[in-house]
Amino acid sequence: MSENAKDEKPEAQEEAPVITTHKLELAAGTLAYSATAGKLPLKDEQGKIEAQIFYTAYTLDGDAPAARPLIFVFNGGPGAASIWLHMGALGPKRVDMGAEGFMPPPPYQLIDNAHTWLDLGDLVFIDPVGTGYSRAADPADNKKYWGLQADLDAVGEFIRLYLSREKRWSSPLYLAGESYGTTRAAGLAGHLIDRGIAFNGIMLISTVMNFQTLRFTKGNDLPYALYLPSYCACAHYHGMLAADQQKRELPDLLREARQWAQAVYTVALAKGNTLSAAERDSIADALARFTGLSQRYLLGVDLRVTIMSFCKELMREDKRALGRLDARFLGITASIEGSSFDFDPSMQAIIPPYTAVYNHYVREQLGYESDLNYEILSFAVNENWQYPGGEFPDTSESLRAAFAKNPYMQVLVAQGLYDLATPFEAAYYSLAHMGLDDSLRANITVTEYEAGHMMYLHEPSLAKLKADAAQFVAESSRAG
Repeated sequence: MSENAKDEKPEAQEEAPVITTHKLELAAGTLAYSATAGKLPLKDEQGKIEAQIFYTAYTLDGDAPAARPLIFVFNGGPGAASIWLHMGALGPKRVDMGAEGFMPPPPYQLIDNAHTWLDLGDLVFIDPVGTGYSRAADPADNKKYWGLQADLDAVGEFIRLYLSREKRWSSPLYLAGESYGTTRAAGLAGHLIDRGIAFNGIMLISTVMNFQTLRFTKGNDLPYALYLPSYCACAHYHGMLAADQQKRELPDLLREARQWAQAVYTVALAKGNTLSAAERDSIADALARFTGLSQRYLLGVDLRVTIMSFCKELMREDKRALGRLDARFLGITASIEGSSFDFDPSMQAIIPPYTAVYNHYVREQLGYESDLNYEILSFAVNENWQYPGGEFPDTSESLRAAFAKNPYMQVLVAQGLYDLATPFEAAYYSLAHMGLDDSLRANITVTEYEAGHMMYLHEPSLAKLKADAAQFVAESSRAG
C-alpha cells in the first residue's frame, strides 16, 4: 500500500435519518406529528460530500403536506445551534425555565410546549456547519463555512435540497431567525430569490442586519444613541431611575428617550471635543435621568456608555451585574471595582438547562445517537467568522432587494425591551435606513416584549410571540 493511500481518509457517507412519531395534547386539540432527526449533505460538483448539516424536522401527520406552511428555523451566534428556538419557543417540547425564565435548580425538566408553532406550519430546525452535530467531512474544512457569504451558500443549499427531497416546493415558505440568524435570514431572502425560492414571510427575532448599529468602535458614535432607550428600559426595570422618572409608564418614557437621543444626543456626540463645558454638563444630566448612571461617571466616559460598562455600573454598589442577553437577570460580581464583570448572568443561566435537556431529548425521544459533542454555542465559530466588507457587514440591502423582487413577502420583527445584545432601536434604525419603497413599508410588522434577547424565556412573552406569529403566518400565507 502506498504512503498516499495510507493517508487517504474514507469518504463521508450519507446516513439514514431517524423518524419517530409523537402526539402533543394542546388546549385546541391533539397534534399528531412525525419528528425527523438527521443530516443533509453538502456535495461538490463530483458528488462528494464536503459537509453534513444536522436538522430536526417536525411535520404534522395527515394528507396534503405541501399545502402547509414550512418554516425553516435557525439561531445566531453565528456559532449557535438551533437549540434555543427549538427547545425554548417553537418546538413541541421545551425546557422548563419557570414563568420568568430564570435558571431553575437541577435536574432540569423537559415539558410539553403549549406555545409551539407546529400548528402554524411544519418546522425545520437547522444547525449550520460547526454547530450542533453539523461538521465538514474533513475537520480542516470547517472554517471555509464560517463566513457571511459561505454560510448563506451552505444554508441556502440545505433549503434547496430539503425542498426537493421532501417535495415541498409548492408550500408557503418562511424563515425564522434569531440574533445573527436575522442577519442570515435577511441575506437568504435576497440570496434565494435569485435561485427561484421566494418566501411568504421572514420572522426576525432580536434583529441585527447592520453591524454599525452595534459595534462600539472609535469614530462610530451611532450605537451610543441607539442603545440609550434600552439602557433606559433596563434601569426602569430595576428601579434605578430618579423617583419622578421611575413613576412614569415605560412606553411614554421610552418615547421621550428615543426623541432625545435622535434630536439632541446624536448631535452632541457628533460635535466631539468641540462640545462646550455647559453643553457637556447638560447632556450628562439628561443621560443620568435616562440611564440611572451618575453624572460624574457619564462625564468620565465622555458621555459614551458601552454595553458591558452599563451592565457593571448600574448596580455596582450592590455587587450585581446585569445580563447582556437579558438585563432582567442579575449576577453576583467578585468586586465592585473595574469596568467588566465575571460572566454574563443571562447566558450562564440558560446553558446548563438547555444542554442537559437537549442531550436527553435527542437520544431518548428522537432516537438520534451520536458521540459528537452537540455544539450549542461554538466559540471557535464565533472567533473565526469572516465578515466581508470591513467591520460593519449589512444584509439589509439583501432584504430590500428581496422585497423589490417579491412584493408579497411580509416581515415580522420581534424585539425584547431588555435586550442589550441587539437593542430594539438599532433594529428600527436599520429598517428605516434600508431604502425600502414606500409602497412596501406596510409589509413590515414590529412587535415588542417585556423580556430580553430570548424573549421566550419569559412565559408571558412566549405566549405573545406565538400569538403574534400565528397572526403573521395567517395573513402572509394569503397575502396578495
